[in-house]
Amino acid sequence: MSYDNACKYLSEKYPAEFATWILGQTPTSVEILKTELAIEPIRADYLTFLRTQERILHLEFEVNVAGETPLPLRMLDYWVRLYRRYRVPITQALVILKETSAANRLKDQFRVENTRHRYQIIRMWQQDPEPLLHNPALLPLAALCQTDTPERLLSKVGEELAKIEPSAERGQIAACSEILAGLRFEKSLIKQLFREDIMRESVIYQDIIQQGVEKGQKQALKTSIFDALEVRFNSVPPEVNPKLEGEGLTPENLRALLRQAWTCTTLDEFISQL
Repeated sequence: MSYDNACKYLSEKYPAEFATWILGQTPTSVEILKTELAIEPIRADYLTFLRTQERILHLEFEVNVAGETPLPLRMLDYWVRLYRRYRVPITQALVILKETSAANRLKDQFRVENTRHRYQIIRMWQQDPEPLLHNPALLPLAALCQTDTPERLLSKVGEELAKIEPSAERGQIAACSEILAGLRFEKSLIKQLFREDIMRESVIYQDIIQQGVEKGQKQALKTSIFDALEVRFNSVPPEVNPKLEGEGLTPENLRALLRQAWTCTTLDEFISQL
C-alpha cells in the first residue's frame, strides 16, 4: 500500500473530517464522487461533494510535484472537467506530503496570458501537528507536520495510536501512519515507536506482510529456474530474464516454469512456454 493509497483510504473513510480540515467548517453530509473524469479519462485522488453547501472539494495528494504534465495545469484540467459536469463551486487543495525544493517553489496558480486559475497548496511540513494529533482520521498525517523535534513528534503519533480503542479501525489508522511516516523517518525508528500488536490488527498490514512473503517466494522460484537452466544447458539466454520479471507471473506460473525448466528437451522449448 503506497502513500497515495493510504491517503485515498483515509479521505474516503473519513470524508467529513477531511472536509472540515480543509474548509474550516463541518459539512452536514458528504457524498464521495467517482474519481474518473470524462472526455479523456483521468483520475483525481479524491473528490467529495458537499450537498448542503453545493460545493465540491477536490483533494490531490502528492510527493513528487514534478511530472510530464505540470501540476498547475492538471489542477485547472480537473476544475474544468468537474465544473462542466456539476456546475457548482469547487474548492481544490493540493496536499504535498514531502518537502523538496520543487515543492517549495510550486505556485498556487496556473497562469497563461488571460487565463488564471488558483488553488490551495497545503505543505504538510508547514502545518501545526496539534489538530491532527487529536483527530484519529487525520493522525497519520501528523508525522509529516512542522516540528523542531521530529522523533518526539513521531513518538506522539505512536502514543495517540495506542489511545484508540482496539479495533480494525485502529489497525488501519496505524498502518496508514506507518506508511506516511516512512516519507520522513527510517523504518527502524518507526518500528521502535509504533507498537507491533496495533499494526497486526490491520488488514492493510496483513496484506503488506503477505505481499512480502509472495515476493520472496517469487524471487526464490526465479532463482531456481535460472539454476535449473544453467545445470541443464550451461547458459541462460538473455531474453529469459525480462520475461521472468514480468509483473503478471504468479507463484503458480513460476512453479510451472520451474517444472518445465527441468523437463524441457531444449532451451527453445522452455522459452516457448514463457
